[in-house]
Amino acid sequence: METHIIKSTPKGQVTLPKKWRAKFNTDLYVLQITDSGIQIKPVDVSELTASEEVLFDADKDNDGKGVTTDEMITLLKKIQRERN
Repeated sequence: METHIIKSTPKGQVTLPKKWRAKFNTDLYVLQITDSGIQIKPVDVSELTASEEVLFDADKDNDGKGVTTDEMITLLKKIQRERN
């Protein structure tokens, strides 16, 4: 197992080492909080099931500017209404 200590940017962003990113055929990752830390797993879109979908891609959606919490809540409510 390879380990690196990395520092976050002032915005809280971290960069995964290029060698690690190249190992997986994706630029999507699932981040999950656990009792012991943060778990990051690569996502292969071709393996997603019908019950899973990508809600937001910061590079492609909203010109990479991100969204506020209120905007994200609005988007999630819209998706929920469309499903009902």
